[in-house]
Amino acid sequence: MRKALTGVLSLAVLIGTVGAAGASAGAATAAEPDAKRNGLGAVHGGEASNEDIKDRILAIPGMSLIEEKPYAGYRYFVLNYTQPVDHRRPSKGTFQQRITVLHKDTARPTVFSTSGYNVSTNPGRSEPTQIIDGNQVSLEYRFFTPSRPAPADWSKLDIWQAATDQHRVFTALKKIYAKKWLATGGSKGGMTATYFERFYPKDMDGVVAYVAPNDVVDHEDSAYDRFFRNVGTKECRDKLQAMQREGLIRRAPLQKRFKEYAAANGLTFATLGTVDRAYEAAVMDYIWAFWQYSTLADCAEILPDAKKATDDEIWDAIDAISGFGYYSDQELEQYTPYYYQAGTQLGSPDIKQPWLGNLSRYGYQPPRNFVPRSLPMKFDRGAMRDVDSWVRNNAHRMLYVYGENDPWRAEPFHLGRGAKDSYVYTVPGGNHGSRISGLTDDQKAKATAAIQRWAGVAPAAVQADPAKAKPLAKFDTRLDQLNGEIERDEAVLRP
Repeated sequence: MRKALTGVLSLAVLIGTVGAAGASAGAATAAEPDAKRNGLGAVHGGEASNEDIKDRILAIPGMSLIEEKPYAGYRYFVLNYTQPVDHRRPSKGTFQQRITVLHKDTARPTVFSTSGYNVSTNPGRSEPTQIIDGNQVSLEYRFFTPSRPAPADWSKLDIWQAATDQHRVFTALKKIYAKKWLATGGSKGGMTATYFERFYPKDMDGVVAYVAPNDVVDHEDSAYDRFFRNVGTKECRDKLQAMQREGLIRRAPLQKRFKEYAAANGLTFATLGTVDRAYEAAVMDYIWAFWQYSTLADCAEILPDAKKATDDEIWDAIDAISGFGYYSDQELEQYTPYYYQAGTQLGSPDIKQPWLGNLSRYGYQPPRNFVPRSLPMKFDRGAMRDVDSWVRNNAHRMLYVYGENDPWRAEPFHLGRGAKDSYVYTVPGGNHGSRISGLTDDQKAKATAAIQRWAGVAPAAVQADPAKAKPLAKFDTRLDQLNGEIERDEAVLRP
C-alpha cells in the first residue's frame, strides 16, 4: 500500500479496470438493430419493456449521467449518485459519488465491484463478472476525488459510512437489476466487499474477495516478519536484502540524485517533512514491493552483487520497484483517504527488517506520517476485531483468494465454525495480483462453480459436476486484460 498500486487494487487492483471503446473478439454480439430490449439494440431474452436502460437508470432519484461510452455487446455508463455526507444525519449535506454501470442484460446477475480507491471510467470486467457473464456496477470509494464532499469532514470517512454508500447504490439499482448480486474487489477492494457484507449481510448473494488483508491487532505484526524470513528462496532473499542495504549505505550520493530528480519534477515533501524521510521510505519499501508485484522467477533479474553495483544501478533497481517519487506531496495527496483509514481503522503493517542493522533512521513509518497534520487522526482498535469476529462466525457464501508469496497474505481472513458455504484458496507462488484463474485446476473449478451457483447461473452440467465449471463469458482482451495482473502505478504498501 505505498508506491507501486493505483486503484488495485487498486489493486486497484484493480480487477477489471481497463477497457476501450470498440469491438473485441470475446465481446457479446449485438443482434437486430431495431430491437430495444434492455436498451442494447439486441434481444437477450430479458425483460419485455421497450424503455431504454439509460432512461431507467437516470430515473433513479439522485442519479445523473456524466457520459456513455460504446462497447460491443454492452452499454457503459459513467454516473454520479447523490449521497449523504453522513448517513446517520442525512440532512447535513450531500456529495456526488462516481459510479459506473457495465450493462449487459437485466435478466443476468450483477457484480458489485469496488477497488476501495478511485473508479476507472473505462469499461472493464472483474473476474466474477466474466465467470457469470453478467452486469457490473463499480463504485468509487468516498473521499477519493472527485467523490469527496466539500468541505470534507474527514470524521465521516469510515468503513460503516462507505458500506452504507454501497448499500444505497445497491438498493437503488436492485429495482432494475433484480437478479442475484455478488460483491467483489481486490486488495482494499476485497476488504471493502467484506465490510459491506458485515454491515449489510442481506444485500449480496455472495462475496468474492481477492488478496484482502485483515490486520486484526494493529500493534502486533510478527506475522509479516515470519513471512519475510521464509518467502521465496534464501538466495533471492539475500540478493534483495543486499540491494536494500546498499540503498541506505549510499544514502548521501543517491539522495543528492533524489533532490535533483525532485527539483526537475517539481516535487515537494511537506507532508513527510524532509527529503531524507521520503528517500528512506522508498528504500524501506523495496523488499515488500518486490514480493507484492513480482514472482520468484523475477529474482533472476536482481543484481547479483549489490556491493559491486554502481550508484546508477542501485538507483534504477530500487526506483523500478518502489518509485522514489511516490512519497512526495504530489503523489501522496491522491492516497490521503487510504492513509487516513489505515491510521484510524484499517491498521497497517510494521516490519523489523533486522538485516538493515542501524542503517534505518526512521523505521517503517506509520500512516500518520503520510497524512497532513491538519487532519486529526485517532485509531479505533475495535473496528477490525469486529469484522474479523463477524467473518469467522457468520461468513455465508464468501470466497477469499490469496497469493502464496504476497506479503498481504501474512494476515488474512480466516473462516471459523460459524462459516457456511465459504472458502479460502491460495494461488501457488502467487503475488498481489492473484486470481481464481491462477488456482490449481481443482480449486479453480470449485471456486467457479460456487460463484455461478451463488449467482443462480450454474449450468446443469456444473451443478451435477463442479469440476466442469468454466467462465460463462469468453475472455475479452480489452475488458479482462487486468485479470491476474497488477498495475505498476499504485502504492507499494497499499493493498
